[in-house]
Order: sequence, then structure tokens, then C-alpha cells
Amino acid sequence: MKKTLAKVNTRIGFFILLIILFWLKTIYAYFTDFSLGVEGLLQFLLLIANPIATTVLMLGLAFYLKPAKLFYPAIILLDILDTVLLYLNVIYFREFTDFMTVSTMTGYSKVDQGLSGSSIALTSPHDVFYCLDIVVIILLLLFRVIKIDKHQLGAKVAFAIFSIGSLLLTLNVAIADMDRPQLITRTFDRSYIVKYLGLDFFTVYDGIQTHQSNEMRSNATKSEVYKVKDFTDKHYAPANPQMYGSLKGKNVIILHLESFQQFLINKKINGKEVTPFINKIYNSKHTYSFDNFFHQVGQGKTSDAENMLETSTYGLPQGSLFAQLGSDNTFQGAPAIMDQKGYSTAVFHGNVASFWNRNNTYKNLGYQYFFDASYYDTSGDKATGYGLKDKLLFDDSTKYLQHLQQPFYAKYITVTNHFPYDLDSEDSKDNKIKVPDTDDDAVNNYFTTAHYLDQSVKEFYDYLNKTGLAKNTVVMLYGDHYGISNSENSSLAPLIGKNSDDWNGYDNAQLQRVPLMFNSPAINNGYVDHTYGGEIDVLPTLMHLLGMNSKKYIQFGTDLFSSKHDQVVAFRNRDWVSPKYTSISGTIYDTKTGKIIHPNAKLSKKIEKMQRKVNTEISLSDILNQQNLLRFYHPKGFKTVNPSDYNYSNGLSREEKIEKQLGDKSTSLFDENGHKNTEKLYKTDAPEATKPKSKTNRIQITNPDSNKE
Repeated sequence: MKKTLAKVNTRIGFFILLIILFWLKTIYAYFTDFSLGVEGLLQFLLLIANPIATTVLMLGLAFYLKPAKLFYPAIILLDILDTVLLYLNVIYFREFTDFMTVSTMTGYSKVDQGLSGSSIALTSPHDVFYCLDIVVIILLLLFRVIKIDKHQLGAKVAFAIFSIGSLLLTLNVAIADMDRPQLITRTFDRSYIVKYLGLDFFTVYDGIQTHQSNEMRSNATKSEVYKVKDFTDKHYAPANPQMYGSLKGKNVIILHLESFQQFLINKKINGKEVTPFINKIYNSKHTYSFDNFFHQVGQGKTSDAENMLETSTYGLPQGSLFAQLGSDNTFQGAPAIMDQKGYSTAVFHGNVASFWNRNNTYKNLGYQYFFDASYYDTSGDKATGYGLKDKLLFDDSTKYLQHLQQPFYAKYITVTNHFPYDLDSEDSKDNKIKVPDTDDDAVNNYFTTAHYLDQSVKEFYDYLNKTGLAKNTVVMLYGDHYGISNSENSSLAPLIGKNSDDWNGYDNAQLQRVPLMFNSPAINNGYVDHTYGGEIDVLPTLMHLLGMNSKKYIQFGTDLFSSKHDQVVAFRNRDWVSPKYTSISGTIYDTKTGKIIHPNAKLSKKIEKMQRKVNTEISLSDILNQQNLLRFYHPKGFKTVNPSDYNYSNGLSREEKIEKQLGDKSTSLFDENGHKNTEKLYKTDAPEATKPKSKTNRIQITNPDSNKE
């Protein structure tokens, strides 16, 4: 024991101790919290060894500091910073099954969020081990069990440590490249970089990639946008003549169903339908429904879904496009297109405006109005940490909706069906759904909050029917992304008739299905469409239904009703699904049976062609957005959005002026109703709606969506 302490009492000994402790907790994270898919002895050995080189280089920086007394504070600080990076990735991985990128870190700072709020629900008792060693080391230093070595080591020692670390890292990279050729130069799943080279290496590598992307953006030229336009022109699918303009002039209401997956449709738990009203819409003759419609979001989750629906371009490979580029990019999205076609445009969302940078992005998209949490009473138990509860959002938005000039394009972003799927007892007392009894509370409670969302949608529909808005409106309902993450799918499996022991990547891909519905009384030949499509396809589909030609715009999606629609659905990580084949991490499955296929030479060429198309499409979308190429492209008749035209703090002052100016010609619901307020026509059973406003106990909306959205 004395000999061990004697060694630790030297700077080199203390340095080695910290390396060993950090290595141990990194390995602990690898096997406890990260799913890295290690295959074979070589990958296992690389996984065990990869934290050593980067930790030597990181902590070795302390040897360069002078005077000597700075060594111990510096090396402990470096250890703490590396531990924070490790733990943030642990929390992040539990939800996203992915690692934090530099874009993610900087993006969440822009939305005033970071990893907080609902991340508390992602913590685990064993997390104490990630910081316990640092606490013990500091205490041992304070109580002089470990003594401080005041001997200053020379520059030769610092250089020797750097050389050893560099040699180990070079050896690590070389062996990794033997097992996975072109690991660094080609684009792989981020887990490959971590699995072979470690988390610190990935973070530095990603930082370099991000810098190069920023450089590329600043050097972009006008000619590059025409390469993208050439692809979208060739990819364009002309409208179905029978569908084109069939909903022309209708109001558009988008119901953004938070975390709503396709398996909820027609699903029964203990003999009770989870979403009976949405099921009724889905199966109605007044609805075009899609059962092979997939979410395609990346790390931006809800903001990625919004971006795809509004612009028909993909989210970013890292982070959120809204957060990273929304303040500066030029968009040619649905709000501006609708505005320039005579539509009023608005978003209703009971969360703070800054989350996902919406307050800036919506202006660049061309939304005239954004009613965020500041427009609602979120006091007491009327809101969760995610924003105003859905029933109250729909109810309290009527005061604004009734003043919009028709036709309007309005989006409602719901939040109550949101991880960790908590619902107040008062809100769930009339819930007829008896939750399942799996080993995962998030899976169990998911069905309860989904049922609450269903009730909310029914109340809103009742209002649309009472006021007469329904007859002149198309309501588009869609699920934005998964509710049950991949890490929880094994608990979900028995509830959807699957064996958790046989669960694989194909099953995860199938659960990317979310519902899409176009519902209107004007539709009398509704049906469930089995066409394969994704969120990227919504904008051209909607535009064609409204009688608007989408060809002049740069859009990567194609009309779902077109005979030329492309049914290869690309995912953000470049996996894909199609009616016949599914490609997940390079493994090919038969889409109908889920069985692995080993393609012959002819089929391999076909698969490779499909993969090249997916890669090209996503790469061009990334180039378009990352280089802000739309600033160079000006479709005929489209006016570039000026974000300074919009001020979201002014409420409906602009709309009320329009009502007065138009007089009897005003098309707002308020004027059509004889200048009578329609708020009383809205009926809700939300218990909070009958309670007086609370002046105290105002809930702080902390935007935990950064983890689950």
C-alpha cells in the first residue's frame, strides 16, 4: 500500500492513476450504456484499448503548464471536462442511440437548452460511478492522503508523453483501418468512429468536419445550386391529374402529432382502442391515409420533421437545421409559398419561442404569426415541462384562429404525448385505457398520453364542425417521429405481436412508420394508400392537392399520388426502405417478410443503384442547406422572404387591421360569424380549463424536447 501511494505521490504516478480511472469508466460506459455492436476479437480489443491514447494526450497537456503549482488543478480540470463529455454522451445515447456532435452542442446552446429537463428521466442510479472517482481523488488530495509532488518535470517529459500518446493513437488508427478500410475518409455511422477510435477522437474528428463544412459554406458559388436543381428536375413526379387542385382554396390545418407512431392506429390495449377518434379519421371516406409513411428525422427530431414538411429538404447529418442554420438560411418553404398565394399563415405551440430556434427560423420560413407560450396561460398545472397541454392549446388558440383571414395555413404542434409520457391524475381519470404491464414505464405510459392526444383532437374537430370551418378546411395529421426509442423496442415488441429475442434492425426501421392523413369533407373517395413515402414527400403532395405547381422549386420529395412517385424512402443515416427491399447498415432485407437477403450479382447491382440514389439525394440536400445555396436561386414569381417583415410580439394587430380594412369582405371566422366570438363554442373536459388562473406556482417551461424531440 505504501509503495503504491509512493508512486501516486509522483506526478507521473498521479497521471497514470487518472488515466486508469478514466479508462475504467469509459469501458463501463461502452458496455453499460452504449450499444456499439462489437463483432469479433479485433473489434473487442480495439474497443478496450481506444480510450488510452486520447486520454494520454488529453491529460498530458497538464505537463506543459508552468509554474509547477498549476499541474494538479489543470490535470483535474481536464479530467472533469473529459468526464462531462463522456456523461453527456451517456445521457444523449439513452434517448437518441447516437453520440453528441459539435453541431448538437452548439445548436442546443442556441435554443437555451442543453441536456436538461426530461434528461432527468434518462438518468440511472449507476451514473454515480461516472463522477465518484473525481470526488474521491479530490478528497484524498485535500486530506493529504495523496501528496502533491512539487518537483517540476522538464519539457522532455512532456514531449515524451505526447509522443507516446501520438504513437498509441497512430497504432490504433492503423489497426482500425485494417478492419474497417477508409474508416475516417468515408462517411460511416458515428458509432463506428467511437467503437474503433474512442469518444474523444470522435469529438475532435467531428469538430474538424464541422469547421470544414463552415468553410465550404463561405466559399459556395451560384453554379452549385444548379447541380442540385438538375437532380430535383429529373426526380420530379408530375401530379396525378385527378388529384391536382382537388382541394384548391381550402384552409390547411396541420396537426403535428407528437411522438405518434403508426402502430397506434387501430391499436387496442386490453380490449380498448387507444386512439378511437383518430382511428375514425384514418378509416373515413373523407380521408386519404397512408400506412407506409415513414419519419426521416435525424438528431433534430421534431424540428427535422417540420423542416421536411415545410421545405422538402432533409435535416442535417448532425444537430438540428433549425438550430444551426435557421437564423441565417434562405428558405423557399410552405409558409412563404402559401402567403404569396393569398394564405394567412400561423403556428400555435405552447412552448417558449426560442426552443429549436423557432422564433428566428419561422421568420425565415415566412410565417406571419407565431403564438408561443407567451400567448397562453401556462400557470399551475396547465402546462408540463414541454409546454401547454394539448386540450388547452386547442381551446386557448381559438381566440387567435378565428381572426385569421381565410384561406389560412395553420400548424398546431402538440406536446403532451411526449417522453417520459407523464400525465396528471386529473387528466387521466377519465382515461379508459388500462396501461400494459411491461418492464418499461415509458412504454406503458405512452398509450395513456396517446389517448389524451386523441381526446384533444376530437375536441378540436368538434369546434371546427360547430363553427363551420370544417367544410372549407383540409386537416393534415401526421406523426413527427418515434415515441418509443430503439432502446425500448424490446419492451414494446410483445405488444405489437413481435418476439423481442428476434428483434433486429429491420424491425427498428419498420417502427419508423408514422401516420399521414389528409382529411376534408371535400374528399368523398378516401382510402388507405399503401404507397411508400416519407416526410420529405409531404410538401409537393400538399401543393398539388391545392392546385399549386411545385416543379419550379427545389424539393427532394415527390407527390405521393403521382404514378411517378419515388417509393425508395431514404433515412437520415442513409439506410432506406422500399416496397421490395430494405437496407439497414448494409444488410438487405425482404421488406414483406423481414428475412435477410443475400443478393446475387444482378440484384446487387440494383441495390447499389438504389443506394447511390439515396446517397446522392441526401448529399445534395446537405450541400443545399449547409452552403445556403437557395440564396442564389430565384424561382419565377416567388419573392424572397424578408424576416424583418415579421414581429411575433404584436399578436394579431396586423390581422385585426385587415379585418377593419376589408369590412364586409373580411373572410375571418369572426366576421363570418357576425362579429361574434367563437371561443364559447369550444368545449373541453380538461380540468384545468375550469380553474382560476394561478398567480403563483407558475411552471417553468424548460424545453426538455432537446432529448426526446
